[in-house]
Amino acid sequence: MVRKTKLAVIGAGTAGLTAIKEAQRLTQDVMLIDDGPLGTTCARVGCMPSKTLLAPAHVYARRKFLAEAGVLGTDALAIDLPAVLHHVRQLRDRYVAGPIALAESLGSRYLKGRPRFLDPHTLEVDGEQIEADAIVIATGSQPVVPDGWRALGNRVLTSDTVFEQKDLGRRVAVIGLGAIGVELGQALAQLGLDVTGLTRGQTVGGLTDPEVSATLIDCLREDLRIHTGVQVDLGPSGDAAVRVSAGDQTFEVDWVLASLGRRPNIEGLGLENLDIDFDERGAPRFDPATLRIGKHDIFIAGDVNGVRPIQHEAADEGRVAAYHALRPGAPCLRRRAPLGIVFTEPNAAYVGQRYAALPSREIAIGEVDFSRQGRALLEGRNAGRLRVYLACPDGRLLGAEMVAPDGEHLAHLLAWAVQKAMTVDELLQLPFYHPVVEEGLRSALQAARRALGRKRQTPDLPLCGEPAAWALGGN
Repeated sequence: MVRKTKLAVIGAGTAGLTAIKEAQRLTQDVMLIDDGPLGTTCARVGCMPSKTLLAPAHVYARRKFLAEAGVLGTDALAIDLPAVLHHVRQLRDRYVAGPIALAESLGSRYLKGRPRFLDPHTLEVDGEQIEADAIVIATGSQPVVPDGWRALGNRVLTSDTVFEQKDLGRRVAVIGLGAIGVELGQALAQLGLDVTGLTRGQTVGGLTDPEVSATLIDCLREDLRIHTGVQVDLGPSGDAAVRVSAGDQTFEVDWVLASLGRRPNIEGLGLENLDIDFDERGAPRFDPATLRIGKHDIFIAGDVNGVRPIQHEAADEGRVAAYHALRPGAPCLRRRAPLGIVFTEPNAAYVGQRYAALPSREIAIGEVDFSRQGRALLEGRNAGRLRVYLACPDGRLLGAEMVAPDGEHLAHLLAWAVQKAMTVDELLQLPFYHPVVEEGLRSALQAARRALGRKRQTPDLPLCGEPAAWALGGN
């Protein structure tokens, strides 16, 4: 049996579902193929359950500040970890309901199974053939776990499995301190677990600015032990524990959270039947503007391509892939400014060009230390560092890296400014209330302008001749 369709989408995650919705703007002749489980990585095992765990952890950690500020009874607070994990799963089930309903609403155009390419336009799913004018691969990714660690069974967990646990052993090693590792590591420590974080690199949380990363490490060390620049080996220790060897030290934990990154889900897709090139990971090479693989009408979107493995980026890539799949020759779509947020306390984030990608010259850097910032100080959240990067000589904002209270909001403001190619003078003409964390951003921008060697000729206020949209109504 052969079924024909204009567009076949492989994978019902964020990228795949968004590709379907974008395609349906032009045609209902689409098919979605997925071998389950439904619910998207973000809703099922990623962004949403992790932030559900972080929320009570961060609030519970505030009890010390509350006691210092005169709130009585905080020493009576306690954590019921099985109840916290049950709460996470309850909300997780709500998060996944929407994506599941969207996939199932396609009826016969949703096909459960693992497809395999027979040629660039033909897929085989459990003996059935699908012929498609174009195909989008959006199969997502899975956690990396070294083969030798798998013998330890459920003593080694990942973000895909940790939320399914009814309870957790009190001693844990978090190996890999990217966004997932630092978020969950800090949260588990705040919930009362004895946590040791280890990483091969010198920076953490996806940050590349050594000074900002060092600040994040200092903040994390308020809750857990951190070891950078170490190679980690694991082995069994008795019937239930794990022996962790890192550099010149060895210690025992009850379980390990492996957060070593993720790899693309491309096994069994039959990509070897296509005339395409592969990169060093064994993943297909593609055009970063259109997401097209080689010369074929095949596109690759979302975490599976490994470029920007973040939920909102996956959604954008689903749109881009479907847009080009159904509009041959259409002009390419410009991507949004890069934005990444890590929900530690304080938040860590990057926007635009990261420090490691900056040109070596003609850059001005301004920073602020949040340990002395007014709003942060009065709330007992006075920790962090923000660094902004400007282009010389025009002062255009290139990017920023930060560890800051409410950094998720500062990051959005800066990402919008980067996308609009705003200069430091234009940014400093915008309003800043008092007392707010955003005043710290103003301080960093002022420091960056001084680093440019530029003196302002007028106060930081817009000139009267400039249009003001807010004034058009006469208020």
